[in-house]
Amino acid sequence: MINLNNKKRIVIKVGTSTLAHSTGHFNFERVEGLIRTFAALKNSGKEIVFVTSGAVAVGRGITGITPAEVQQKQACAAIGQGELMNLYKQEFGKHNHQVAQILMTRDVIANAERKANVANTLSTLLEWGVVPIINANDTVSIEELDFDENDTLSAVAARLCGADLLVILTDVDGLYDKNPATHEDAKLLPLVTRITSEMIASAGEKGSAMSKGGMVTKLEAASIALGDNIDTVIINGENPEILHGLFEGTAVCTLFTNRE
Repeated sequence: MINLNNKKRIVIKVGTSTLAHSTGHFNFERVEGLIRTFAALKNSGKEIVFVTSGAVAVGRGITGITPAEVQQKQACAAIGQGELMNLYKQEFGKHNHQVAQILMTRDVIANAERKANVANTLSTLLEWGVVPIINANDTVSIEELDFDENDTLSAVAARLCGADLLVILTDVDGLYDKNPATHEDAKLLPLVTRITSEMIASAGEKGSAMSKGGMVTKLEAASIALGDNIDTVIINGENPEILHGLFEGTAVCTLFTNRE
């Protein structure tokens, strides 16, 4: 694998299935391990931008309501987002790191002045050593669930902050040549230098029951990032410490890069 240890500014996106159980309640053990790993990477000199999903699912877990209508999903997001930030602040605080919340929608990115404001805020927070935590602002989103499981959002964030690397943590090891859920002979693709229409077509649809995205949206995110020459990794987030292996060159994953 191409050496990634020289990457300094890292955007890490974590999906709902990594953060929460199918009930919508936090997977506390995994979240603790995740933040502990983020803190260790930050202590090693890397800058971390954390893109999180999970607000709707966590809100569902708290209320016991499975949201069907848009306003119900938005209400669950409003409840869940506060719980996410409370937990993240607590866990990062254990390692003496400060966090800041940034909520975004597509119309923010479409407006040049607002887009510049977000970029400037990210730059300032990183300069201060604060960990930006980004989520889609589902509560005020005009369209239903504005970003697809935040995969696209993570690529946009990587572009805005001038990231060296985008890492997408999910519930599979990376991109396969076939759907591993239905093909026993599916093979992991460790290195991808070009995203083809065939890859997108075979990527399937949705991920887990709580996920809005899937491999297709991750490929779209990788395409956006590669457009700015930002290497992208899709990796299994079941064991957060795998991120150490990523920078040591031992992790099982898929790396998307424009470099040969």
